[in-house]
Order: sequence, then structure tokens, then C-alpha cells
Amino acid sequence: MPEPLAWQIGKVTAIRAETPGVNSFTLELPSWRAHRAGQHYDVRLTAADGYQAQRSYSIASPPSRAGEVDLTIERIADGEVSPYFHDVIEVGDRVELRGPIGGYFAWEPPLGGPLLLVAGGSGVVPLMAILRERASAEARPPAALLYSSRTFDDVIYREELDALAAADAGLRVIHTLTRAQPPDWTGHARRIDRAMLAEAIAAAGAEPLAYICGPTLLVEAAANGLVELGVPPARVRTERFGPTS
Repeated sequence: MPEPLAWQIGKVTAIRAETPGVNSFTLELPSWRAHRAGQHYDVRLTAADGYQAQRSYSIASPPSRAGEVDLTIERIADGEVSPYFHDVIEVGDRVELRGPIGGYFAWEPPLGGPLLLVAGGSGVVPLMAILRERASAEARPPAALLYSSRTFDDVIYREELDALAAADAGLRVIHTLTRAQPPDWTGHARRIDRAMLAEAIAAAGAEPLAYICGPTLLVEAAANGLVELGVPPARVRTERFGPTS
């Protein structure tokens, strides 16, 4: 069996606000290992009395960026780790972490496509790593991202997603806002449903390789919907988290 990944101390070199409740943290790693888009890192905090809290966060940066990783973290009000990142951590601080971890939900260019990515809330983070890695690849499979957010202000990576789609005819980004929409909104305004999934399949291509990440109910509904629409179950990969959508 492979040796377990060792904990290391990463240095925070940049903090970037993505939405009012989501920040991206760039960490420089002394023992950087190339990851696969879709993998995550474990982060561990240790209090003065020895109490430890540990959480897993998806990698947002592409594997083609060496020496560092971006972790995009949503602030959970009653969380043990995310409030520390949002309220305490500053550039220059050091954080204990280990990774990269995970393999089932990972994508790399040789796997090809078409790619159909479905995200709810901060579930877009590992999918953004996939899109960023796809953008740097020599061969770009057709791709579609179907992304559900509460409001316009809650759309993580909004400007970058717009830029990626504008520069690449092979990428379609489909948004839906479930709680509130601005007056000039032209996207969808409901939870992800069968019609939206069919639209995303048409944009990506027949029998796409699908990655779904978000709250459990969204992931289950989307996965079942894709299979009902003819996507082979073996081509549907899922990752879920608690009910924060």
C-alpha cells in the first residue's frame, strides 16, 4: 500500500474574495505534489490546548500551476475551520495541510470528454479546477457547466467563468439562481431540473463524462436525471457535502 501523505506547513501567499462569503487562499507548499483536477487537501488547525479540527477542501487551481495550490473556502458560521480562515488568517501565515487526496472524482486531459459539469454553491470549486486545467490543455473537449447559486452575488468565479466562456466556443456556462435574480437576469430562475440537464447535455455532447458536486439533494437529483436522460451511469461521478446550498 502507498505510504500515507505527510502533513506539511504551507504559507499563505494570497487571499482573494470570490463572493461576500467565499474566499480563495493561495498556499505555497514546501513539498508540492502535482494533483489531478477534482482532488482535495485536508487542513488541520491545532489550538493552544491541543484540540484539533480538520476539514477537507477541494483544490481550485489547475495541476499545471506548480509549487502552490488554491483552496476556495466558504465561510460556515458555526464551523470550526472556515471562520478561522475568513476571520484570522492573513497573508504570510502558515497552515498545516496534506494532500492531494482523492481519485474517483478527478479529471485529467487524457480522460477526454465531452465534459458535463453540474455544481451547486461551493460545489463549483473542484469543477473550476477541471475547467482551468481544460483551458491549459492542448486538446479541449467540448464542455458545459450547469451552475446553481442562490443569488447573483453568490456566483463564485463569476467573472472568470464569463471570460472562459467568451473566449472558448467549446465551453457553455449555464446559470440558474434559485432565491433572487437581478432585474436584467437572462438565465434560469429555479432549481436544477430535467429540462436544464437536457440543455446541458445538448451543449456538451452525447454521452458526456459528468461530474456533479454540491449538496446531497442536488447531487442525487442531477445524477438520477442524467441517467434518465441516457447518460450511462458509469460516466457519472459525484461528490457531495452538507446542506449549505
